Amino acid sequence: MFVLFTFCVRAQEPIRLWAGDAPGALGKEDKDVPTLTPYLPDPARATGAAIVICPGGGYSALAQHEGKDYALFLNEQGVAGLVLKYRLGSNGYRHPAMLEDAARAVRLVRARAAEWKVDPKRVGIMGSSAGGHLASTLLTHFDSGKSDSADPVERESSRPDLGILCYAVISMLPPNVHTGSRDRLLGKDPPEELSKLLSNDLQVTPQTPPCFIWHTWEDKGVKVENSLEFAAALRRAGVPFDLHVFQQGRHGIGLAGGHPWSKDLVFWLKAQGFVR
Repeated sequence: MFVLFTFCVRAQEPIRLWAGDAPGALGKEDKDVPTLTPYLPDPARATGAAIVICPGGGYSALAQHEGKDYALFLNEQGVAGLVLKYRLGSNGYRHPAMLEDAARAVRLVRARAAEWKVDPKRVGIMGSSAGGHLASTLLTHFDSGKSDSADPVERESSRPDLGILCYAVISMLPPNVHTGSRDRLLGKDPPEELSKLLSNDLQVTPQTPPCFIWHTWEDKGVKVENSLEFAAALRRAGVPFDLHVFQQGRHGIGLAGGHPWSKDLVFWLKAQGFVR
């Protein structure tokens, strides 16, 4: 089933996150250059909210149906969708390169808020599968920016105002770890302390932003316990969340088949003031 978007979308060219080389760049090829591609909604329906989108792919690829397709869906709701091309473990990168890319993306949206006509206090992050791990990493490892930085982008906070986690990898520890994502993010047999640091259910605090979390019972790619444990951690910390566990839906389903998660997301985004 294909989703048909008939409204006006203002897609722009990809923007380099850093004017020069990214921190820790291993080269100057396309794979070494993280970018952000803005998809801006029709001004007539724009709400002023924006969401950075982290596609899934096991830290080895980036799935377009969890990137551009989500951006177009958000545009339909009046929300700017900004698709992040982050560096990958399959290209030799390891943590913290991916987190640096996600943090820089959120800062960049705030720095260019006037240009894109978005509210810097309504900038969220969204991710699927391994992209959900990256999103949950920023949701639990953000900072307030460097007020004395010569780079105006770095002065901005990297804390998202909300998070959307779609069948996300959360844990880097047994029994719920997705081994492929862990190996490409941290390397094989990483130190236990590093695995704990990137097990984001263990890193939730009362400052973690509100989250929409969904998964399916029959997901054979990433265990549903990842989402359940993250929601439980949010509950313990007193952080608002919306948790949806559906019986049916394969891993990586995205928007296919008219799955009901997207309707539930719009309802939640309205409650957060991101959608009218």
